[in-house]
Amino acid sequence: MSAKQGSEQPASQTKKFGKGERLVPHHTQRAKKFYPAEDESKPKKVRKSIKPARPRASLVPGTVLILLAGRFRGKRVILLKHLPQGILLITGPFKVNGVPLRRVNARYVIATSVKVDLNGIDEKTVEKVGGEGYFTREKKQDKAGEEAFFKQGEKPEKKKVASARASDQKAVDKALLTNIKKEAMLLEYLRSSFSLRKGDKPHEMKW
Repeated sequence: MSAKQGSEQPASQTKKFGKGERLVPHHTQRAKKFYPAEDESKPKKVRKSIKPARPRASLVPGTVLILLAGRFRGKRVILLKHLPQGILLITGPFKVNGVPLRRVNARYVIATSVKVDLNGIDEKTVEKVGGEGYFTREKKQDKAGEEAFFKQGEKPEKKKVASARASDQKAVDKALLTNIKKEAMLLEYLRSSFSLRKGDKPHEMKW
């Protein structure tokens, strides 16, 4: 009996006020007299689930891509590998058009019908470059206040490319260059940059 009584909620009472009656709730059921000055923040419910990115059918490793944004926009590059979250690993090669090994968002590329043979490429180096932490920047050591003040007029120091990255670039590009030279006009095609002129209709072009 005591367990049942404890689980049951206290009942409200009906009281007469003049000619009418009113239902008076129990004091435990009444609204609070004091509220917090600021609204209590509640975590938002995330209803959307993170779905893995689906690459386009045209984005096959070895395809020649045209970059649409960034420092190397208009350059023709070679797709090496798909990375998670819709990121692509590409290379120029660097000796051909100056585009190094870098990551590019798949939204900002146009896939062409030209393919490059990837046979003989160093797959271990490609896996290493595509791994996490390869493209993270090294933390710079902040200069002292007075030293930085007196060096304002001087020319900025040139960025030095790490020897490990340079060797990785050469290892990947070595096999690509031999395969590119086998195809007629492919080297010149990769060297040339893409641009639109007045009257060009990109939706009617065959890539």
